[in-house]
Amino acid sequence: MQMRVLILVLSLTCCGAAHAITPQDLLKTYESKSGKASVSKGEQFFNTKHGKEWSCASCHENPPNHETKHIVTGKVIKPLSPNADPTRFTDEAKADKWFKRNCNDVLGRECTAQEKADVLVWLLSVK
Repeated sequence: MQMRVLILVLSLTCCGAAHAITPQDLLKTYESKSGKASVSKGEQFFNTKHGKEWSCASCHENPPNHETKHIVTGKVIKPLSPNADPTRFTDEAKADKWFKRNCNDVLGRECTAQEKADVLVWLLSVK
C-alpha cells in the first residue's frame, strides 16, 4: 500500500513539474506562431478599447503591477505583471483560458498569437 502511495505521489510530482513553464517560455510559444513581439504594441493594445466598452486596463489598470478589482463584479484581481506576481503565465492552459475569455470581452473574438505575444512581452517589462 505504501508503495502505491509513493508511486502516485511521484507521478503527480513529475507530471505537475512537466507542465510548469516560465512566462518567457510562453512568449516563445506565441512568437513561434506569429512573429517577434513588440513591447510598444503590447502596451498600446492593453490600453486601447477595441470597439467595445472595455480595454484590458479597464480591469487590470496601468501599470498592472498591483491588485485591482473587476469593474463589473468587484472581484479582486491579482497583479497581471509576472514581475509583481511570479505565478502569472506559468501555466499555458490557464493563460490560454484567460486570454480567450478576456479577449472575447475586450475584442469580441479570441486574441491572435501576435496580440498575446505583444501583451506578454509588455507585461514582462512592467516592474
